[in-house]
Amino acid sequence: MFLGTHAPRLDEKGRLVLPAKFREGLSAGVVLTKGQDRSIVVWPAAEFAAYAERLNEASRSDARVRAYLRVLFSGAFDEIPDRQGRVTMPSALREYAGLDRDVMVVGNGTTVEIWDAAAWGTYLQGQEEGYSDLSEEVIPGIL
Repeated sequence: MFLGTHAPRLDEKGRLVLPAKFREGLSAGVVLTKGQDRSIVVWPAAEFAAYAERLNEASRSDARVRAYLRVLFSGAFDEIPDRQGRVTMPSALREYAGLDRDVMVVGNGTTVEIWDAAAWGTYLQGQEEGYSDLSEEVIPGIL
């Protein structure tokens, strides 16, 4: 499980050193995808494969499904972190998420998200106010 918030920096080659506490869970390989809210999602390769299997059950006759699958898979990159725990952030994903040098790496349970540091601060500030007001309507049967 990936937990916490970390503030590494992208190097001049667009590489990111993954937080030490995340490295073991990501060492077998990752898939980097566009996330919602202009973030990048880092999936453990096995977790992404399981997610892709579930997506294959969706009806491709639905235009929304086709659009989602196209954007997700066409913008996905697989990679194996190097010995220092670095992954290269493809320029297309850096552009999508507005990443420059300062980033936030955020644990999100079974995935990790990478955000532009300023965008994460703005997003979190806007979400924390309503966090305590979340109800069963957000995640039925869970909250």
